[in-house]
Amino acid sequence: MDECIRNCSDCHAICVATIRYCLEQGGRHADPAHITLMETCADICRTSADAMLRGADVHVHTCRACMEICRRCAEDCASMGDDAQMQRCADACRRCAESCARMAA
Repeated sequence: MDECIRNCSDCHAICVATIRYCLEQGGRHADPAHITLMETCADICRTSADAMLRGADVHVHTCRACMEICRRCAEDCASMGDDAQMQRCADACRRCAESCARMAA
């Protein structure tokens, strides 16, 4: 569980930082659907981490949602091409999705 909390917290932080980066880049990076997905990813990561920290048994449900949203966010970020910041975000989202999948099982 500690690893999942760490991965969720890291994913939240990188998504928030990457949103700012995307808005500065403009173009595809600033597409409203992309920004909305990243905001939602950051939010569900924070919610899942908080649920686990509280010891709430409903964390399996937040983790399941987090897994799906993180997978979608990872795909979206990875689709931005050869952009180091977007790849870092995609990697963090993938790590979070994998650990949330284990917690949701």
